Formats: sequence, structure tokens, C-alpha cells
Amino acid sequence: MQTPARPDGGRPRIGLPVRLSSSADSDPRVGEANGLFYYIVDLLRDGGADPVLLTSSEGLAGLDGVLLPGGGDLDPRLYGEEPGVACYDVNHGQDALDLAVARQSIDAGLPVLGICRGHQLLNVLYGGTLIQDMDPGTVAHREPTPLHGAGPWAWHEVGIAAGSKVAALYGGSGATASGSPAGVTVKIASGHHQAVARVADGLVVSAVADDGTVEALEDPARWVASVQWHPEALELPAAERLAPFRAFVEVCRARAASL
Repeated sequence: MQTPARPDGGRPRIGLPVRLSSSADSDPRVGEANGLFYYIVDLLRDGGADPVLLTSSEGLAGLDGVLLPGGGDLDPRLYGEEPGVACYDVNHGQDALDLAVARQSIDAGLPVLGICRGHQLLNVLYGGTLIQDMDPGTVAHREPTPLHGAGPWAWHEVGIAAGSKVAALYGGSGATASGSPAGVTVKIASGHHQAVARVADGLVVSAVADDGTVEALEDPARWVASVQWHPEALELPAAERLAPFRAFVEVCRARAASL
């Protein structure tokens, strides 16, 4: 697939697969995920991009990058398991849309960033598995009550590996022995009950919580990266919310300019 570059100085076009579940669902987490989707759209626009809402994988031509947002749980059958009782908002249409967009974007060489469900989806797409429901541990990854409105979140710090794509999104500076950006520590908004179990071949871990939970992944061979947390959370300072999205926009801009 050929993706035409933006004109010099133009705004990169970044696609996002739309959320298909209705906010009228009785589970408040569905409405929360839909609200977060539009926060991300706004942050991409504020970061200098033109967001493009995708209803199928046919809309990828002309894009400069793709962001895979949060949402309900993936069907565990996609990674060889039967669904447990804790799974929620399993939507086969959403799974099909997100997986098709992700697969075709990667094949086309587009930069791809996954957030929360998008992080888990990339691991499954590459052949990994998920923990269907996390046991309580030494790090709180979600509040005990369902999400509603813009929270509540569980908060904890994560150290991001030096030289990683995710560190660069968060302004990793200084240098390692190889001259790549230094790692950074960020305080993250966490609200998930699932996590990466077996990391897929072809992906490397770029951030881990103190309890061993895989918090970020990336493909060392291409610009594909993901985070388990929610950089779009409203409770974060405005500049901190915008920074990783603006950085991803610049990745997409640079890719378009190189064509």
C-alpha cells in the first residue's frame, strides 16, 4: 500500500478505528472508554494532526499513522483461550476492525501506537497472550469500583527503558552508551483488569511495573509501540497529557516526509 506524503508543513493524518459499543450499555466502563476515545482524538488534533475516524480497514490509504485506542476486552479465543466470567464488552466486530486496521497498518509501514486495549491487541496480533483478569498484587492497576466519568484511576510510577520508542514519546533526554535517548520515569493513570501474559515474538518490553506487569511494548524492527496506561487521562496536567501525542504526531510527520 502506498501512502502519499503530506505537503511540506501539512498536518499528518492519523487514523483511529471507531468504538462500536454503545455508551448506553449498562456497564459504565463502556461509556468511559468511548469518552476516552474522543479525548485522544482531541489530543491528536491539538498535537498537530488531522484525526481520521476509521469504520473499516479500507480507509488507510493516505494516512500517515494509526492509533489503536482503549475499549472492552478482546475475545480470548483470539489467543487460544475460552472467555472467563470477568471479560466484559467482548465485541467481535470491534475485534475484527481493530485487528484489520492494525495488521494492514503494520504491513504498510505506518507508525502505530496502541493504548490500553490497543497495547493488548498488538501483543495478541503478534502472537502473544493475555491475563484475562489480574489478581490483586503489590501494585494497584485499577480502582475496586468501576470507572465512571473521567476516573477514578489507580496511579503508580513506571520506568521506561532507555533508548525505547516509548521513552522518546515522553521526552527521554540525555544519552546512553549508544547515544540513544535516556529512559524516563512517569506517573501513569491505570485502569485495566487485563494485562500481557506471554509477550509475543517480535515485540520487546520497554516498561514494567514493580510487580512485573508489562506496561509497554514495541517492535524493534519498525515504528510500532504500545502502552498499557492512559496518557489521555484528564487528571494529568495539560502539558503532560499532550506531550506523548504531540511526539507521536511528529513521528508520523517524519515518516510522511521521508517518502
